[in-house]
Amino acid sequence: SLSVFFQVLLLPLLGAIADYSHRKKPMLFLFAYAGSAATIGLYFLEGTRYLLGGGLFLLANVCFGASVVFYNAWLPDIAPPSVRDSVSSVGWALGYLGGGVLLLLNLILFSRARDFGLTSGEAVRISLASAGGWWAVFSIVPLATMRRRGAAVPLQAGEGLLGTGFRQLRRTLAQAKGHPQLLLFLCAFLLYNDGIQTVIALSSQFGQEELGLSVSTLTTAILMVQFVAFFGALLFNAFAKRVGAKAAVAVSLVLWTGTLVYAYAGLRDAAGFYAMAACVAVVLGGSQALSRSLFSRMIPPGQEAEYFSLYEVSERGTSWLGPLLFGLALQFTGSYRVAILSLAIFFIAGLALLLRVDVAKAETEAMLAPGTKP
Repeated sequence: SLSVFFQVLLLPLLGAIADYSHRKKPMLFLFAYAGSAATIGLYFLEGTRYLLGGGLFLLANVCFGASVVFYNAWLPDIAPPSVRDSVSSVGWALGYLGGGVLLLLNLILFSRARDFGLTSGEAVRISLASAGGWWAVFSIVPLATMRRRGAAVPLQAGEGLLGTGFRQLRRTLAQAKGHPQLLLFLCAFLLYNDGIQTVIALSSQFGQEELGLSVSTLTTAILMVQFVAFFGALLFNAFAKRVGAKAAVAVSLVLWTGTLVYAYAGLRDAAGFYAMAACVAVVLGGSQALSRSLFSRMIPPGQEAEYFSLYEVSERGTSWLGPLLFGLALQFTGSYRVAILSLAIFFIAGLALLLRVDVAKAETEAMLAPGTKP
């Protein structure tokens, strides 16, 4: 919770600094490697070092949020609108594939720790550190290949880095009211993405408490989601080429809602849980990848990091809403099925707002924004 609080405060400011100074690449480098170093540091957690663990997790999570902002902000720079859906989808697909491979390796290490001469605790610590190493190694690719757009801009005389960031952020927030379609999309994304994140976070609890599934079944389902989501992102990209990104996202939200209805009314055993996990995986990759590319088309040129910081804040800053609704539904009804079905509210409300978004108008508003940088 504290790491999310810091991100809500810091990400818009960091985005403003990056856009003003044209320093997205150095800032991506800084936060990616600070975060990966903090994650690697989790290897040293043992005994009573929980305060160290809390501090490292806080640093790693804040740095991850910041690095994702700068990473996403590169999308309009490297992909014109005609191929942006494809580039975003392939990026998400490879992310799921890479995460699945690392998770599989860590599961093998943990399950066979004795064969490797390790205790279970040592295997867990190595797995945590491996995530940081994975992050650091694959960050080399964008940092080595992407070129900075525009020369670095010096600070104004007598104004520090924070002062510049606050001034730029105030300017952007004042101009945001001139982008009603973008703000409408952000509200829609806030709602349906909160539903997505809550389903992901609480599906295992639902399977364990309502269906009595074993840990091995739940773990296998989580691993399957990573690999099926790879194909789901590519599948929805192909679908978006036929119907458009907005329509594809709308269809994914209908499927999300249908999946929750199935969990409420038809899910009975492990086979059904695997089927539900597969459905979640297919729509997961598509809804996330196409939401990113759709939003990128609404951003005024030269303000990518600032607006993607708002995108990230809308994803993280309200992450408590879904679990709160789930918990209240469970408390008042005593039913995990009713609790999981209650999350359909986020998808239905998000879909209702999304259908009102005029993407073409949003793109026009972005291009006519004052002070945009080509």
